[in-house]
Amino acid sequence: MITMDSIFNIQTPAEFESACLKVFKFQFENNPVYRSFCDLLYIHYSDIKRIEDIPFLPIQFFKSHDVLSTTQAVEKVFTSSGTTGNVTSKHQVTDINFYEASFRSAFSHFYGAIENYVVLALLPSYLERQGSSLIYMVDDMIKQSGHAESGFYLDNHSDLKDLLITLDSQGKKVLLIGVSFALLDLVESYQFQLKNTIIMETGGMKGRRKEMVRDALHDILKQGFGVQTIHSEYGMTELLSQAYSKGHGIFKCPNWMRVLTRDTEDPMAILSNYKTGGVNIIDLANYNSCSFIATQDLGKTLPDNAFEIIGRFDNSDIRGCNLMVL
Repeated sequence: MITMDSIFNIQTPAEFESACLKVFKFQFENNPVYRSFCDLLYIHYSDIKRIEDIPFLPIQFFKSHDVLSTTQAVEKVFTSSGTTGNVTSKHQVTDINFYEASFRSAFSHFYGAIENYVVLALLPSYLERQGSSLIYMVDDMIKQSGHAESGFYLDNHSDLKDLLITLDSQGKKVLLIGVSFALLDLVESYQFQLKNTIIMETGGMKGRRKEMVRDALHDILKQGFGVQTIHSEYGMTELLSQAYSKGHGIFKCPNWMRVLTRDTEDPMAILSNYKTGGVNIIDLANYNSCSFIATQDLGKTLPDNAFEIIGRFDNSDIRGCNLMVL
């Protein structure tokens, strides 16, 4: 039997694969949407002997269906941001403890105890709407940090500038987590030379600025904040886990999460390392929804459970996924 403790205590690739096969069987039997999808592909759980054979549910289903593997009451609904008129994704969470255990354990694994950091959040586009899973996570991090200076910032850049300089000069460890356009706004107004601060971008311009390639974005932020590297967080509404990059856009997954890449012409074919393809994500924290998701991101896998995000499919490129949806 799979429990929350067993998921977040996975240590080896063999334990991960064993857990994946058990979670697949559970979700095949208990998730009507995922079962229907598998049936359309003529796939039965008894056919699946390895991770690479597991079918990945196109992420669009979170916009059109209730993706649930349990009949438990829904505790929280996370929703994606979207432009006016667009249908947004919704992730119905029946046990918020899975999410809290996931983001707390992953951050601790990669960065150590959250209590060691003053957490400053510059996430205006997320604060301005309801249902953001990122805001839920960062709000918890702010509270868990235990520092009076931790908090959210909207447009009060001058106050944030003063606090960043003060904390950094005092030698305090600071985590500044922000959406890309807001971090750019900050460094266009102020210049820094930070020695004890981690700058972590969560990606996306959210319609506020023209999208930029990662290297160009990071170069501007490194110069503006006076730091050697820019860290990144990779997550989405449809996931209850996050991957982190400590620089150069190379992300690492926690032990209960893994990225695979699929052939853009054959969605069921899994690619080897270093080949660009559609990003498939296994997230065992999604135990009560669906742990096997085919995203619209393009990327490549690397050794040691690492990966890189290259970009996104355009509408014509997601043809293979759409065929499976139909």
